[in-house]
Formats: sequence, C-alpha cells, structure tokens
Amino acid sequence: MSSMSRGYAALAGVTAAAVAVGAAEPVAVLTGPRSAPLIAVGGLVVDLVPESLKHFAISLFGTHDKIALLIGTGVLLAAFAALLGVLAARRFWIGLAGIAAFAALGVVAALTRPGADPAAALPALVGGGLGALTLWAFVAGPLAPDLWPWSPPTPAGPARPAEPGERGTPAGGGAAPEGRPVAPAPVAPVGVRAAGRGEETDPEGRRRFLRGVGVLAGAAAVAGLGGHWLAGRRGVSAARHAVTLPTPSAAAPAVPAGADLSLAQLAPYVTPNSGFYRIDTALVVPQVDPATWRLRIHGRVRNPIELSFADLLARPLVERYMTLACVSNEVGGDLIGNARWLGVPIKELLDEADPEEGADQVVGRSVDGWTCGTPTAVLRDGRDALLAVGMNGEPLPVAHGFPVRMVVPGLYGYVSACKWVTELELTSFADFDAYWVPRGWSAQGPIKTQSRIDAPRPRNRLTAGPVTVAGVAWAQHRGIRGVEVRVDSGPWQPATLAPAVSVDTWVQWSWRWDATPGEHALQVRATDADGVTQPGKRSPVAPDGATGWHTVRVTVR
Repeated sequence: MSSMSRGYAALAGVTAAAVAVGAAEPVAVLTGPRSAPLIAVGGLVVDLVPESLKHFAISLFGTHDKIALLIGTGVLLAAFAALLGVLAARRFWIGLAGIAAFAALGVVAALTRPGADPAAALPALVGGGLGALTLWAFVAGPLAPDLWPWSPPTPAGPARPAEPGERGTPAGGGAAPEGRPVAPAPVAPVGVRAAGRGEETDPEGRRRFLRGVGVLAGAAAVAGLGGHWLAGRRGVSAARHAVTLPTPSAAAPAVPAGADLSLAQLAPYVTPNSGFYRIDTALVVPQVDPATWRLRIHGRVRNPIELSFADLLARPLVERYMTLACVSNEVGGDLIGNARWLGVPIKELLDEADPEEGADQVVGRSVDGWTCGTPTAVLRDGRDALLAVGMNGEPLPVAHGFPVRMVVPGLYGYVSACKWVTELELTSFADFDAYWVPRGWSAQGPIKTQSRIDAPRPRNRLTAGPVTVAGVAWAQHRGIRGVEVRVDSGPWQPATLAPAVSVDTWVQWSWRWDATPGEHALQVRATDADGVTQPGKRSPVAPDGATGWHTVRVTVR
C-alpha cells in the first residue's frame, strides 16, 4: 500500500471515530453525561491506572488533570482509529472488529459507573454502529476511493488485440508458432486492480472521499458540541441561582484587620470561589437537582435519618472560615484554599442518628459513587465539621459540590471533603475501605504542618536592598505558633505572623530581607501551636501528605 493510500485509510478511520464519538453525545443527553464513551472510558481509566501515574498527572497538570486526561484519551483514540483505517483498507473485517471492541469498551465502562442503568449502554452502541457504517462507506462503500489493494467493482473495458511483444505474441509481431495458441492478455478480476496503480487513477473518487470526510467530520463536530451544549442546558445552574441561603444562626467571626497583607504574589487570605482548587475523580461535574436531593444517614445507627435539601436549610446553620488542603499538594504547591463555609454541623446529625458502639468510621458517599472515610470521633469532637450548602456567601458552586458537600477542618480532603454527598454511612475502618485506601493511601489523613513562600517567586530577579519575603502557613485545627525563614542555609530568622480568624485557617507571614547581590536560596518552616516544627526531610505526597521545607531560588542584582 502506498503512502498516499495509507494516509487516506488513516483519515477514514479517524473520521469514523469522530462520527462515533460525536453521535454518542446527543444520546448521552438522555442517558446521562457519564454514559458518553469518552467520559465513561476516562472514568474507568481514573479508577484503574496505577497511583504513580495519577500522582504524576496531578503534579504536572494540577487542577487541569481532567482536561489533560480527556485530551490524552482523544489523542489515543485518534491514533487507534487511524491504525484501524489502515488495517480496514487491507481487510475490512479488521476495522469492523476494532470498532466493535471500542464500542464494547464504552458499554462496559458506562455500565460499571456507579448508579448506571441499562440505558447507559446506548451512547456507545449508537456511536459504534454509526462509526462502523462510516468506515464501510469510506473503505468499501460509495465514498471509497480507488486506492486500496482491492477496489470497488469497475466496468471492464473492451477487449483489444495483443500488441507485438506481449505474452503469446512473437517479438517481431508475427503469428504464433504453429500449434501454439495465442495467450490472451491478462485481465484483472472484477473488483481487483493491479498493484501500484491506485494512486494514479480515479481522481473523482478521491474528491468524493475528501468531500465525505469534510461533511461527516463537520456533522460529528456539530453533534458532539450540540450534545455538550444540551447537557449544559439540562444542568442545575438555574436551580442553584434560585436558592436563597438562610441567615446563619452563628455567623463567622469577622476577618481581623491585617489578616490579609495584600502583597503582590501573595495568595489572598480568602480564596475566591473562581480560584479555589478542585481535585476529584469526576470527569463530568455531577448535576444534582436540589429539589430531588436526599441525604441518608444510615448503617450502624440506632435512628436512621433521611433529609431533603429544604430540611437541611430549615435547620440552624453555622458559618465558619476554614482552609481545605488536598493530600496531593506538593511542598510549595497551590492545592489549598481558604473560604467561608455555611452549613449544618455534622455532629448534631450524628447525635440524632445515634451511632452504635464500634462505628468508628463515617463513609461519605457522593452521587457518582466516590467515597471517603472520616473518623467518627473527629466529626463529634466539637470542631466545625459541616455539611456545607454555601461558600463565600453564595450557594456552593456546582463544581465544588452543589447542593451539599462535607468540609472538615484538620483533615485532608480525600478523607473528609465529600462533594455532591448523598449518604453518610456509619461503619468501621475494619469493615470498609473508602475509595483511596485500596489505592495505597492512608485510611486517616490528618493535616500536616506546612508553609509556603509566595513572594518572591522562583527565579525572580530582585534588586539588592530591602525585600519583603511573604507566604502562608497552615496546621488546621492546631494553628500556627511561628514561622521562620533562612537564606542560603544560614540561621533561621523569625517571620511576622498576620492575625487569623481561627486555628482552622491558614495564616499569612512576612519577613524583611536585606538582599545582597548573587544567587540565593530562601527556605521556610513553620511550628504549630502544639510546638511541633515541620520536618525538613522531603517525603512524597503518598500515602498521607508531603513533608519538607519549601525552597525558592532567586537572583539579586
């Protein structure tokens, strides 16, 4: 097969895949966005890939890890489809088998998503069928160009007399020797062409092929984008905007003057909703209608409870500032934020449910099936653990758990911050492992004392003289006693702490440095209110959070 024919065959495969994926999107509007093949397969990848790859993706892409996964999945699909197109041009059944395998993978992935019903298989089946039809049209049907090792049937031309020198004819053009019949010129069987001539024939067929690619690829794009738009229209943004949050019975303490140093490059004391980090396993943000949302508190309790969203809003609400951090946050990372949360104290709900003896774990379960396991004792020890309905004065953003999520000060999010929560199940750590535990993470994840330099940034070029070094430090539910900074492994110097709302939030700090010309390394460490100083030894985020001193290298002129 020539390079030209391989290129056309690969294009046929990619177009077939585009049709399959694009056609599945409108169907997924009816069956749920998580049933779309790309999303379903991507979710399966998230569940099955080794933890080392997940750590790498989060460290490399941060909060854009999901977009990177979907783009990567699309690139791999395109490469697979191009290979199928080349193989189908030689043996059409191979292409059909490949599309069938992809459709089967989409069906399995969709049906194994939590809460899926048989209808979830429809997008992959419809997309696979239309993709197979598209491949047939380009390789063996009406849009096939005259390029493959075999070709669509072409009319046979009129017979012609043999020319001198052809097989069966004497070289001089005379008659064949007596007694030897003249062999007819070879004629290719109907539907088969002589090898090596396809690229020189049927220019109209190639134009027809390329027009078909353009039309079908465009239709696939319209269908895919239209399906995505329709899914958004079926979302819950309107329902969220219709929510009016009650006035809290216990308002958050005011942010003290000077808590926010308002320095360039320094993270603000209160993180805006739009800038708050998001790390979860949901490739498609769940759209949960507050009118139909229910919370079940069940399991090893003496008094199971079920609440509606209206029931929750009718209870006394508490408002508190809390800093949340992801266990995947590297030393110096930005997977952390501070916000004002409004919600119902979880302790009150658990007291009403009355857990049985030995029920030492509360499993928060999301609408998409994700689970986290929180120590029951932590949720009942008096800290401000909330079922949150509001964030920074407005209903929870959809991407951050609307209508209801958990927030628990002092614990990493993977064991406490269940978004789109629909269940609190009382069980024990001995009886159940939440989502991340079988994947190598610790069952319990208390926050570690950490600090970060925000200003100056790595590789900043500074002018010799007074320089303000500033950053944040945190040890939620313990608080920060002190922060120290040093230059080039010199003596530790105490930084000035800004005031904070409570021990459940981070604190800003600053230190005045008389910078001298040259290359310098700045380091920071914090000591919590228990008198424990963060260790300098670097450790990875797994299994229970990173440790080490944040180091920033700068140039002073």
